[in-house]
Parts: sequence; C-alpha cells; structure tokens
Amino acid sequence: MARNELRPVIKLRSTAGTGYTYVTRKNRRNDPDRLQLRKYDPIARRHVPFKEER
Repeated sequence: MARNELRPVIKLRSTAGTGYTYVTRKNRRNDPDRLQLRKYDPIARRHVPFKEER
C-alpha cells in the first residue's frame, strides 16, 4: 500500500546550528509553503525555530 503524497514526511532542522532534527508529517493542502515551528532543541537546551528541510 502506497503512502499518500498529500501528507509527506518532512524533516525539521534546528536553526541554532546544532544539527538536531525532528521528523513529522504535514498536510500539503493546508501548508503548501515550508513549515517553521518553534520547538525544543535538547543540544542547545532552549526553544528555537525549526525550519522544514526537503
């Protein structure tokens, strides 16, 4: 069974320069642009913006 391309798996990479990533899914219909979320970076030990990487 094929995965739905409407909800692809994306990587969110930390903007703090630590190289830490989160892996999640997004709805391409609701969020066609690149996603940016503020999440916790355990290496930097603070909340930083994470940007979508393709």
